Amino acid sequence: MLEPLSLAAGLSWGSGLRLYLTVLMAGVLQRLGLIHLPDTLSVLASPWVIGIAAALTVLEFLADKIPAFDSLWDAVHTFIRIPAGAVLAAGALGHADPALLTVAALAGGTLAGTAHLAKAGTRALINLSPEPVSNVVTSSAEDGMTFVGVLLAFFVPLLFLVMLVAFLVLAAWALPRLWRGVQGGFRGMATHMVSRLSLRGRHD
Repeated sequence: MLEPLSLAAGLSWGSGLRLYLTVLMAGVLQRLGLIHLPDTLSVLASPWVIGIAAALTVLEFLADKIPAFDSLWDAVHTFIRIPAGAVLAAGALGHADPALLTVAALAGGTLAGTAHLAKAGTRALINLSPEPVSNVVTSSAEDGMTFVGVLLAFFVPLLFLVMLVAFLVLAAWALPRLWRGVQGGFRGMATHMVSRLSLRGRHD
């Protein structure tokens, strides 16, 4: 069960960060015969799926480098990445018992959601900063982390699962702090805007 577990976890985790890149990698590697996906995921190797995933990967790569727009992109993809993570996790187990597939889908959706919230929260906090360099650096780091992580899930399952546990521990520690930081940043922006409007009103 180690390889199917790593495949399910890797696909759902990757979906939470870079869905289209994850699908593209799985499809291309299957097409080249470097990995063997279950029949339930064989559609990922379709030329149509690979082509669409490649186009969307490029689009996401560019969109994710634009401050503020990346947070809008993340908000929209909340409704795409998490269900996709659930579907891919269930598909990674092939034709298993329905109860097991249900558990896999729930776990996959949760894992994709955790990765997505960690990414979106970090980017929202960075976007409150006036300088855009950290946005590009963070986005590029996410690209690399997803690429390496998905490869490890395919080829070095045990190492990936160990690193995934570390990621989940870090996310459990970071998510509440990210949420408080984003809330504080938006409150500060709101206070600043109210102050400016108040001063403008006095001058008028």
